[in-house]
Amino acid sequence: PQVTAEEIGSQVALEYGQAMTVRVCKADGETVPVVVVQNASVLELKKALRRHIQLRQARQGGVQHLSWKYIWRTYHLTYAGEKLADDRKKLREYGIRNRDEVSFIKKLRK
Repeated sequence: PQVTAEEIGSQVALEYGQAMTVRVCKADGETVPVVVVQNASVLELKKALRRHIQLRQARQGGVQHLSWKYIWRTYHLTYAGEKLADDRKKLREYGIRNRDEVSFIKKLRK
């Protein structure tokens, strides 16, 4: 599999303590490790998750297109029971640190 320059940069940033790994737990029980910078916002976490999933699917030859608009309309990320509702808010403001777990929770119908 082709390793991207972005992936190498992420690993270097992790080694130097400039980045952190956030584990995202999907509804099916799978955990996806996503690397983001230390002062990342919720939106940056979502973008990093999207890139990680797209790269993995391209390597495994799975479904090439996912509707992320649908995913974010149907699910939200939570940490310690709190919704990560504000995309502009920093992960640190929610208390998220290195190796913490964030969960995908299906939104309830209104």
